[in-house]
Amino acid sequence: MPTFSYKAVGDDGQSVAGSLTAENYQVALRMLEEKSLFPVSVSEGALAGKSIIGRAKKVKIRFLTTFYSQLADLLRAGVPMLRALDVLARQDSNKVLTEVIKDVREEVSGGAALADAMEKHPNAFNPLHAAMIRAGERGGFLEDVLTRISNFAERQDELRNKLIGSMIYPLVLLIAGSGVVLFLLVFVVPKLGESLRVENYNVLTHIVMGATALLRDYYAFLIVGGLALVFGIASMFKTAWGQMLKAKLQLKAPIFGKVFTMVAVCRFCRILGTMLQNGVPILQCLKISKDSAGNPILATEIERAAESVRKGETLSKPLDECGLFPMDTIDMIAVAEESNNLENVLIQIADANENRTSRQIDLAVRLLEPVLLVAMAGLVLCIALALLLPILTMSSSAMGG
Repeated sequence: MPTFSYKAVGDDGQSVAGSLTAENYQVALRMLEEKSLFPVSVSEGALAGKSIIGRAKKVKIRFLTTFYSQLADLLRAGVPMLRALDVLARQDSNKVLTEVIKDVREEVSGGAALADAMEKHPNAFNPLHAAMIRAGERGGFLEDVLTRISNFAERQDELRNKLIGSMIYPLVLLIAGSGVVLFLLVFVVPKLGESLRVENYNVLTHIVMGATALLRDYYAFLIVGGLALVFGIASMFKTAWGQMLKAKLQLKAPIFGKVFTMVAVCRFCRILGTMLQNGVPILQCLKISKDSAGNPILATEIERAAESVRKGETLSKPLDECGLFPMDTIDMIAVAEESNNLENVLIQIADANENRTSRQIDLAVRLLEPVLLVAMAGLVLCIALALLLPILTMSSSAMGG
């Protein structure tokens, strides 16, 4: 059905602008009358600039989690869909989400399905959420689907926040240590270097003095070069080749490689299991979980697994061959396929491995902290030796003379 944009005046004299879906122009006018709106102008096509906020910016997952949970509670209490969306739109907890809910409400009032209305806001609603909601609408269990999406999104957000929160202290440590080293090289070393003779320099002294001269004489080039390097790396990671390289580096990182691997595996298992529980066909589940895996290497393997399932083969075999999934996870998936209990087993795998991954994150951070401390202490020690050894050599020469 076509979409009509309108400008109208309400009973209170306030101007209202929006859009609605209707079969034709006359039906659109009748729908405005039913809303007690006096149309000023009605034209076919989306309203220019309407919901640009919702389409241009993403909504934080914690607001979506609350939205799904509250919508499920309202529907379960017998509140009609349009009324429930009106209530949630008036909460104004997040301006972007409020605009999106209002637009979704207009689409639904025009006869569109909730999932179809959500799909028009891909930056606000994840495609897998829309697919699960569509299955819930068709199967008559929308409230249960919304509750499961809320729980699913909350678990994913907890794991993500766990990883980010664990990295705060190491980053602060790295920044503070780098600041101390720069302070020594820029302010302390030049002052002490004035009292040293070149013939007393050792290898460390030459290196430290060279670094000091580089920072003093070419700091502008270093700043510009550093910014250009950061910009270049960021631009490269936006390309398909760069994303693949980034994924390989994440999976093979010395300390956090296993953590990144398990986070991707847990995400895939929870997405696939949750969608299967909500009646979404497995091939569609694999397609959506591929796009939402968050890792292009895993996405490629999921696509290969989907081809295997399409040919009537098992899911566990291609997942085993990719080498990303632990052996116990593959065995559980294989047994679940034989017992026709794949959706429940996948959720159990995600629950168990997310708890294990949380412990691995804690362990990795505990290992990273002393590594950073030792590295920074080593740099300070090298600077100290570079300055003290020539001073001791000069003192020995003076005493010997």
